[in-house]
Amino acid sequence: MSAPFTELDQLCINAIRTLSIDAIQAANSGHPGLPMGAAPMAYVLWQRHLKFDPSEPAWADRDRFVLSAGHGSMLQYALLHLYGFDLPMEELKNFRQWDSRTPGHPEYAHTVGVEATTGPLGQGSANVVGMALAERFLAQRYNAGEHDVVNHTTYALVSDGDLMEGLNYEATSLAAQLCLGKLIYLYDANDISLDGPTSLAFDSENVAARYEALGWHVQTIADGDNDLAGIDAAITAARAETAKPSLILVKTTIGYGSPNKAGSSSSHGAPLGEEEVRLTKEALGWPSTEPFDIPAEVLEHTRAAACRGREAHDQWKTAHAAWGKEHPDLAAQWTLGLAGLLPNGWDEDLPEFEAGSKLATRESSGKVLNALAERLPWFFGGDADLSSSTKTRIASSGDFHGAQKHPDGPGRNVRYGVREHAMAAIANGIAYHGGLRTYTATFFCFADYMRPSMRLAAMNHLPVINVFTHDSIHVGEDGPTHQPVEHLASLRAMPNTVVLRPADANETRVAWQLALERVDGPTSLVLTRQKIASFDRSKYGSAEGARRGAYVLREDDAAEVTLIATGSEVEATLAAAEQLSASGTPARVVSMPSWELFAEQDSAYRDEVLRPDGPPRVSVETGASFGWERWVGDRGLILGLDRFGASAPGGELAERFGFGPERIVERVRQHLSAQD
Repeated sequence: MSAPFTELDQLCINAIRTLSIDAIQAANSGHPGLPMGAAPMAYVLWQRHLKFDPSEPAWADRDRFVLSAGHGSMLQYALLHLYGFDLPMEELKNFRQWDSRTPGHPEYAHTVGVEATTGPLGQGSANVVGMALAERFLAQRYNAGEHDVVNHTTYALVSDGDLMEGLNYEATSLAAQLCLGKLIYLYDANDISLDGPTSLAFDSENVAARYEALGWHVQTIADGDNDLAGIDAAITAARAETAKPSLILVKTTIGYGSPNKAGSSSSHGAPLGEEEVRLTKEALGWPSTEPFDIPAEVLEHTRAAACRGREAHDQWKTAHAAWGKEHPDLAAQWTLGLAGLLPNGWDEDLPEFEAGSKLATRESSGKVLNALAERLPWFFGGDADLSSSTKTRIASSGDFHGAQKHPDGPGRNVRYGVREHAMAAIANGIAYHGGLRTYTATFFCFADYMRPSMRLAAMNHLPVINVFTHDSIHVGEDGPTHQPVEHLASLRAMPNTVVLRPADANETRVAWQLALERVDGPTSLVLTRQKIASFDRSKYGSAEGARRGAYVLREDDAAEVTLIATGSEVEATLAAAEQLSASGTPARVVSMPSWELFAEQDSAYRDEVLRPDGPPRVSVETGASFGWERWVGDRGLILGLDRFGASAPGGELAERFGFGPERIVERVRQHLSAQD
């Protein structure tokens, strides 16, 4: 039976509240309401349940805590400070200021102890599904004999706003489907959002019943402001329920303790004001009127909990060492996976494709992916109910399954279902967790559904690989709804994102190598549905040139035009170059699978490829023309598609929109004539 809560516990809860309102007041900016209302449940979790070691915050088997309601960031910063993480009081005093470690919303790898970047509502609540999925995968792969080197719980503090987001529904539906019993939501049900009471937009729904219907284990705490024992018991019960994820619905008062703003949206997103801060401290019985003044007994009490975490970590180290001696091969894999490294020989014996062989790049991608999976046991992923089309199923493995333990180990194919946004956010959670490499797959036009999560992957340097097939108007009869046009330009505009659109099967092999070598951000592979020929590399440039983003595929020192193309358009462009050259207009061809990688090259190499002082340049791509000016220059011609497609066979669309070899030749000649 848990020890009873005391006045010291209440003092610690009020320390979280007062630190939060003091920091927000000093910044004259922030969201005090959530930290004040959610402090009791957060305190009980951190004090009595959460497994962590502030001296080694990246300990692999720590519990994960994600504040999905990231606008309440001062709650997390107060906890990190009180529990001994490297976040000194000076940083709390610099809340929301330039170069501080306490930004307005929690940022991964910026503030120690922050497991995910949150703020866009719903993202954190989906990321934790990925973290719990990663824990399950690692446990099934590495736990052996009597040693459980992976055994931790993932917690999220979620808000009304999180649960309104469609992303949250997608993610929680999948969490129940996969029986992620080591995932626990603490739901701060304060019935207030920015514009007023949630009854304005979120009143007809019974959240507890919704989660029960989804298959979650649900408990309700009617008095989350005061019932510490009830919160403690609910977390204990949630931890005991290993077959279902858990929701603990905690009814709280936003801005608790504020005499004039508690229970009101006025405490949601603005400082209380100096006078209200004073009145709040008085109402809470706080012993000091000075800002940021924390009693010594509070720090002594909270940091004792941190000491218990260090003891648990020491015990784990002993068990881990014994496991490593008994299972050296697993231990070697574990070490590489956690470090984000690739084993020696990881890309040996990858498929090489004969000249003239015709494969869609989605097909060659599938062959390369499966070869890689054989050498990278911690590499896995899934698709949005499209694996038969995206060719991203790992053939040697089964599906990721709901069993906590499984005799065959972890299945490596995640059935995400038609949940593209959740798929991307869950993949981010897997990457945040560490120890694994993962990929997602869907049709390129559905990248729009994934974009908010892809943006956060880029912002947080997460090495997620996104496989996008059906990449252009060549999708054909499915029509404009399924034919990407603006998507390449959109992804290329996103900072810290690498987009690779390979031109043939051998470029696709190199693209996969690049994607796995890249550990500093997400990579998108953009692949064809239609078959295209593999180039004769004895006649044309090596596919290894793709490593530099762009390379000369067909050289001609006497060239009167340089043709630059990506993806499937390279084949048609190469045919056009042969026709131009045969009729007296020598042409060079540049394959440019990645703008981003090419932009990283030194100017000498870029000039060698593009010849800026040489002949005019023409770009050829069945997508929006936006941005191509950068590569073709003032004298250049952009052959793009600045309209939506149509429903017709792909070959006919290519001709009608001007992307067949003869049409390319015609348009190039017209442009060169106009230059004379």
